[in-house]
Amino acid sequence: MKANAATAARPTPLALPLEGSPAEEAALLGGLHLQEQAAERRRELGQYFTPVPVARFMARLARPGRRVRRILDPGAGSGVLACALLEELPDGAGPVHVDAFEVDHGLARVCADSLSRAQAWLLGRGIEMTFKVHETDFVRANASCLSTSLFESATPDPYDVAILNPPYFKLAKADPRARAAAEIVHGQPNIYALFLAITASLLAEKGVMVSITPRSFTTGDYFRSFREHLFSQVTPETVHLFDSRQDAFSKDEVLQENVIVRARKAKPAPDASVQVSTSAGVSDLGRPRTRTVPLESVVDLRSRDFVLHIPTAETDDEVLSFVRAWPQTLGSLGLSVSTGPVVAFRARESLLYEADAAEEAVPLLWLQHVQSMAVRWPIPGVHKPQFFRVEPSTQKLLLPSDNYVVMRRFSAKEEARRLVAAPLYGRELSESTLALENHLNYIYRLRGSLTRAEATGLSAVIGSALLDRYFRVSNGNTQVNATELRALPLPALREITAIGEELLDGPDAAARAEEVMTRILHVPAVLRAEIGRHG
Repeated sequence: MKANAATAARPTPLALPLEGSPAEEAALLGGLHLQEQAAERRRELGQYFTPVPVARFMARLARPGRRVRRILDPGAGSGVLACALLEELPDGAGPVHVDAFEVDHGLARVCADSLSRAQAWLLGRGIEMTFKVHETDFVRANASCLSTSLFESATPDPYDVAILNPPYFKLAKADPRARAAAEIVHGQPNIYALFLAITASLLAEKGVMVSITPRSFTTGDYFRSFREHLFSQVTPETVHLFDSRQDAFSKDEVLQENVIVRARKAKPAPDASVQVSTSAGVSDLGRPRTRTVPLESVVDLRSRDFVLHIPTAETDDEVLSFVRAWPQTLGSLGLSVSTGPVVAFRARESLLYEADAAEEAVPLLWLQHVQSMAVRWPIPGVHKPQFFRVEPSTQKLLLPSDNYVVMRRFSAKEEARRLVAAPLYGRELSESTLALENHLNYIYRLRGSLTRAEATGLSAVIGSALLDRYFRVSNGNTQVNATELRALPLPALREITAIGEELLDGPDAAARAEEVMTRILHVPAVLRAEIGRHG
């Protein structure tokens, strides 16, 4: 591996006395460095430093033993993770070598100082440790190991343990790192996925990797090729989920849902299981809620999508089992889903706050207009243009006034439901056409039209507490993508239609939708009650 290395022979000039443990010292040195680092530069590099309690939790998951000889920290920062891992070595272990990668010059020097201090600390416990800080881009230096032709070949000097909190930012398609990893990326990749894929490839047989990343890789088409590669290399053994979106990185305003995964480079045993744990955040990380589930409940390695489910409670197991038994999907029902065509900033001149009798305008629906089982338009007091100008240049952005299911693509993190759906009936708002803003998804029949009963029943099913719970088990995002909707299991069309017909034949469909849907689909009473308490 190529590297411009900063090592113990070239320490940073910081001269603080060694007062705490190696991980605490690394965090202190990193904090001092950050005081001099511009926030914009940190965002550019995707730097989110691991708090010491999280680093120690991850290090305990890695459980290094006396036979550990080579350790990898591919996004080292100030060295907190590597130092926390070294603290877990048993007395007399070693010798052990650490390879740390840090592309930022100043931070690489801090990391070298942190590892120098850890080196002295370990020597007092009879452990000989050497290290090298590679001041180079980890992805570009190691992307060759992702080549299909090299999957079965031995990696030179593989690692026994890897621990990582990789950088987090999207790469342009033309970025050399994205091109180097072209076999496992789709669309606009996020660099953290490349770190995980390469790290898995660099592990020794039975080697262990422990990572903390956003949960976004667990589902969706953008990460499918990555998941296929990752789970062909390693088998998950432990998954820890933070209930809070930002507690793990509270100082950095990270709003992604974070997940810690321990995985081993080995083929799964027939009866393989996964330990699933959760904590509200960092404060209760030492007392996680833990359960053990079969590996197939977390990831089906025989499937095409390799979606990573995280069933944190027994109810989740029951929801997965019940919903997976549904026989249909949108595609099998002859339906499709698309995103609203109107991108507001690109169509400013066509957005109208009021309809002028002198020009043709149609309703423009935003996320705020879609509520559970009902479309409310117009809404008084909404400070958004609620009409769309019709002219030859905007015709391609309009939809025929037909029957649809419209859904919010985004939800606020505090909202009770991630899936919010409503039927939109043809000619209810407009005789001819209407406009949907880009923060909405809409479901339609590919050939012909949805009936009113189908649109109503489908809205009730998709917006139900049951399917919302199913969606959350496999998805930590507040965004609902069309790809994920296409993969959702759905009941038979006759059941969807029966739900819709009953809801149409009575008042207040929103208030009755849950009861009608669960009764017609024979959702077990115990499952209904449990979901009702938490959903």
